[in-house]
Amino acid sequence: MHVGTQIKPRDDGDYRVWAQLGVRHVCVDPPGDPHHWSLDDLCRHKERVESFGLSLEMVQLPLSSRPIEDAESPNILLGKEPERQREIDSICGLIERLAMAGIPAAKYNLCIIGIPRTEREPGRGGSRNAAFRWRRADHNAPRTSAGIVSEEENWERIDHFLAAVVPVATAAKVRLACHPHDPYTPPGYRGITRVLGTVDGLKRFVTMHKSPYHGLNFCQGTIAEMLDDPAREIFEVIRWFGERGKIFNVHFRNIKGPDHVPQIDGRDPSGVAFAYCYGYIQALIDALVPRPDRRP
Repeated sequence: MHVGTQIKPRDDGDYRVWAQLGVRHVCVDPPGDPHHWSLDDLCRHKERVESFGLSLEMVQLPLSSRPIEDAESPNILLGKEPERQREIDSICGLIERLAMAGIPAAKYNLCIIGIPRTEREPGRGGSRNAAFRWRRADHNAPRTSAGIVSEEENWERIDHFLAAVVPVATAAKVRLACHPHDPYTPPGYRGITRVLGTVDGLKRFVTMHKSPYHGLNFCQGTIAEMLDDPAREIFEVIRWFGERGKIFNVHFRNIKGPDHVPQIDGRDPSGVAFAYCYGYIQALIDALVPRPDRRP
């Protein structure tokens, strides 16, 4: 396991700071629309990132956490043909180009309503924390442009996508890491019954179209939110997915306290505040599995 980051760099200085902190494994996208990334674009991007002593481990497929109205590939989850097939073909071609460029993994989301949040809440020292509290959410929020999507329809559309892309990823040896639905929402919220917002749903997902290249962007905080007693139950969930080789990337976050890029005064989140976070996380890993390049 390596400490990494998916923060978008502001400039070359951030690349240098990450290298100085020992955060050598990064997920950073080339500029532009992922559907249009050429092999040359990907190779130039990888070469530039690695010129700072970093390793480009992952990029984002054009399936982000945006709401469906702003999605890069909306028709995959709308099930609308022939646009769906064109988007899938484009993603399959991108996966093949990632392999040719030597980029070993890609993360993605399969969500329609995006990442719902309620108002930020005060945290330590006056910081502003991201929050989601169901009692404060708008239970009558309007439906998305997708209309009503049942559990069965959602699974059918996910299955259709996986059936097309998993064989391509397997042949290309590019790991596809899907983020869970964040957070769980009750069936029918905004017309959508989300299926990757429960542990059982995630188990079903990773066992569909089985492949060592089909797994999770394991967001520990999101999955903890699915549990009745996360402090006790999360370890068995980690074991279940870990023993099956389905954890490709980890979002190492909590569900309480300063989490998920709290807003703080004086510095951008890419600056000093995160330097300490990186250091603490690396120290925890070193305590469990000492790095070969470190003296005892």
